[in-house]
Amino acid sequence: MKMAPSCALVVLTPAESKRLIAKGVAAMPVVRKAFERGRLIIANGTTNAFVAEELLGMEVPKVRYAAGIVAEGRLGVTDGKERLLLFVCVKGKRVDTPWQEVLREFEAEDVFMKGANAVDRQGIAGVLVGSPEGGTVGASLGILSARGCHLIVPVGLEKLVPSVMEAAGHMGIGRFDRVTGLPCGLVPLPAAKVVTEIQALKMLADVGVWHAASGGICGSEGAVVLSLEGEAEEVEKAFSLVVSVKGEGRVAGASRSCPTD
Repeated sequence: MKMAPSCALVVLTPAESKRLIAKGVAAMPVVRKAFERGRLIIANGTTNAFVAEELLGMEVPKVRYAAGIVAEGRLGVTDGKERLLLFVCVKGKRVDTPWQEVLREFEAEDVFMKGANAVDRQGIAGVLVGSPEGGTVGASLGILSARGCHLIVPVGLEKLVPSVMEAAGHMGIGRFDRVTGLPCGLVPLPAAKVVTEIQALKMLADVGVWHAASGGICGSEGAVVLSLEGEAEEVEKAFSLVVSVKGEGRVAGASRSCPTD
C-alpha cells in the first residue's frame, strides 16, 4: 500500500551541511567501491575533512586539512607547515605514498575528491586557485579527464552562485589591482559529480528536495532552508538525518592562517 505523502522543512548551518554531505558521499557506491577495492584520493578542504571522518572513522582537524580558505573576510591559505597531507587510500587502507604517485596509477573506477568554492544551478562547481600552476586541480585534472576517472565534488549550497562559467571569465591572479587577501583564479569543473545537501539527502532517503531560502543570524549565517517531500517514512528518514547532524560545531581556528593586507 502506498503511504501518504508528507512534507518537512529544515534548516542546516554550513557545518551541519558539511556533515550531511559527507554522510551522503561516504555512502555512494562508486566511493565505497574505490575505497574498498580501488584507489581514493581525498584532496584538501574542510568539507572533504568531514568526508574523511565518515570514511576512515577518525577525527580530522578541519582547518589543518584545508589549503585555500576564505576566512575573516579575506582570501587566504593555511599554514603549509601545519597542513595535513592528503588522505590516500588503496584497497581500503590508508597509504603514505604521495598522492601524485597514486594518481599516476589511477584507472577509470578510481575516485578523486575535490572541494569547491562555488556551485551553480547547472551543477557546475568552481575552485578558487591561488597558485599560478593551478594547485591540486592543475596537477590532477588532466589525468582524471583523460582516463575517465570519477571526480566527486562535495560542496554546500551556501556557495551557490549564478554561473560558474561566467564568473570564471572575470577571475585570474593577474587581473586584479586590489584584493582583500590573496588574488585567485576560478577553475570550473563541468565534468565533476557535484554533491550538495540536495544530492546527499536524495541518496540517503527517497525524497524530493528543494532549496527554499538561505542565510540567517545568531550562528545561522550561511544556512540553507530545504523543503522535503515524499512518502511519510522516507521524509521521516530524511528529517531524522538532519536532526542527527544538528549541533555540529562550526569550523573554526582559521585566524592564525589568514594573510594580512
